[in-house]
Amino acid sequence: MNIQRWIARRQAQWQELDILLQRSEQKGIKALTAKEIGTLASLYRSVAADLARANTNQIGQTIVQELQALTTRAYSQVYRGSRRQELREVLDFYRWKLPQVLRETWAYTTIAFALFMVGALIAWWFAWQDASFMSLVVPQSMIEKVRDRNQLWMGSIIGTEPFAASSIAINNLSVAFRMVGGGILAGLWTIYALFYNGILIGAVATLVGQNGLAYPFWAFVFPHGSLELPAIFIAGGAGLLIARGLLFPGRYRRRDALRIYGVQAAQLVMGIVPMLLIAGAIEGFFSPQEFIPSPIKYLAGTGLFTLLTLYTLRRDRARGELQTSTGNL
Repeated sequence: MNIQRWIARRQAQWQELDILLQRSEQKGIKALTAKEIGTLASLYRSVAADLARANTNQIGQTIVQELQALTTRAYSQVYRGSRRQELREVLDFYRWKLPQVLRETWAYTTIAFALFMVGALIAWWFAWQDASFMSLVVPQSMIEKVRDRNQLWMGSIIGTEPFAASSIAINNLSVAFRMVGGGILAGLWTIYALFYNGILIGAVATLVGQNGLAYPFWAFVFPHGSLELPAIFIAGGAGLLIARGLLFPGRYRRRDALRIYGVQAAQLVMGIVPMLLIAGAIEGFFSPQEFIPSPIKYLAGTGLFTLLTLYTLRRDRARGELQTSTGNL
């Protein structure tokens, strides 16, 4: 190997990479065009190979150090730019893609909500008709506290807010994930979980209603429930999507249907995780605080649900204009 000839032949590319790196380091990766970014990545791979060859052939230490510095700088720019791109894609997903998926799958979320409400209405009916029904669903300690002492149970959260918030979020995430995963069991577990949770909330609502505590109870539920309950219904809808792919693939092969509906379910899961984390924080730190007036809690819950609704209706205007102009051609 003629070292001097090899250096002379490769030096132009090293200099080109150095120039691109200087621009990127001074003005950011956005200063480069798409073609230049591709060139930078290609040169990075080429110079990395040159470094390996220089080490193998024991070329002068100065050249090795220069190539090492060059590849280190290039690695930083290439992969930092990649991470930025990934972050941008995540932000774009939450800004535009998730609302679109929520709209596309609204029918499944509505079915999940209906299953929950059927359970709630059945529990409400039986609890009012038969006092013994309550004890089949609601823990006896809770019944005694509400019925005999005319107190709600949320005060136990006070003083343990961080622990309570994390425990609540973990529990809600666990419930939601089981609902989603239940879709692989032909949706039976998803349907059961929605129906059972509806029965539970219906019985508790009847208990507090019978003892004159409905107003403070719903004041507690509204702030976090405005996100928590929709997230549970969305999780139920995701489970039903998976069941749809398994049971009713339609024009797709079952494997393809599971992949298509599974991707939508996964996107919904990415949406409910932040919702449940925020709801857990609200339930731990805001909802149980007695110094916050109930009207403020109702207002907070209504505001959060309104924002969630507006977010769901959010559309990518640029993409919509592009589709409209394309359709008019």
